[in-house]
Amino acid sequence: MFKMLLSAVVLYFVLPVSITHAANENSTKPYSEQSIYEKPMIERYVLDELKSLRMDQQDLERRITRDITDRELAVADKSMNYANVTVTYFFYIIAGVASLIALIGWQSMREIKENTKRMAEVQLKDISENYEQKFKALERDLKRKTRIISENNREIEKINEVHNLWLRAQSSQTPEQKVEIYDEILKVRPGDLEALTYKADATMEMREFHWALSLCNRVLEVDDTNAHALYQRACAYACLGVEEQAISDLERAIKDSLSLRELAADEDDFENLRGNERFELLLTVVDD
Repeated sequence: MFKMLLSAVVLYFVLPVSITHAANENSTKPYSEQSIYEKPMIERYVLDELKSLRMDQQDLERRITRDITDRELAVADKSMNYANVTVTYFFYIIAGVASLIALIGWQSMREIKENTKRMAEVQLKDISENYEQKFKALERDLKRKTRIISENNREIEKINEVHNLWLRAQSSQTPEQKVEIYDEILKVRPGDLEALTYKADATMEMREFHWALSLCNRVLEVDDTNAHALYQRACAYACLGVEEQAISDLERAIKDSLSLRELAADEDDFENLRGNERFELLLTVVDD
């Protein structure tokens, strides 16, 4: 199209000049004096060419518009055909899957619902039983700890009561009062070895040697290395005249507790042992 416009412009400017030049060569008359039949129709020619070019351009636009419209219609037709084929295949696939499900025997929606409900119930039952067991274990643990706390509280009460009784025993003036307090301690703590040995000491003050001997034997049956009980039994044997047994118990007591050596040197209950060679040697020999 650009070439056609260029040709028209060339014709418009060049052709009149060439025609005029040719006319000048053929005639010596001025152009204004020439006859109308001798003048070329240049303007008409140019206008015809421009009209022809405009008509060709319009025709080209119509062809281009028609071609674009045809292409768009073809694309739309292919798209519709593709969508139609896709939907058709999709429904074919759905139908095939449904047929396959029916053939292999899949369960119905009701059966699936029932199975889901049954599975949920089983899971909930397992969870509830699990938590129930945990709660029972927690309850047992709490009961055990509560029992331990209660026992500890009772033990603390006993300790406080026994401590008060020991304070009363220390402030008592007579051995009889001490024996009564030690009996109360033994009621709170039956078999308390320390209370038995101190009770034996009180009975020795009461000059109840056999009673003191019995109490010491009860302690030594449980703990045969109890130095305090051995010492009290030695005192009881010495007062009863059983010197060799008294010296043997005193040796064992001093062996376990060297501080009893000095106590034995000033003990009035060992008055019968004075002059006994073993007794005197036991008081003078110092362990390395």
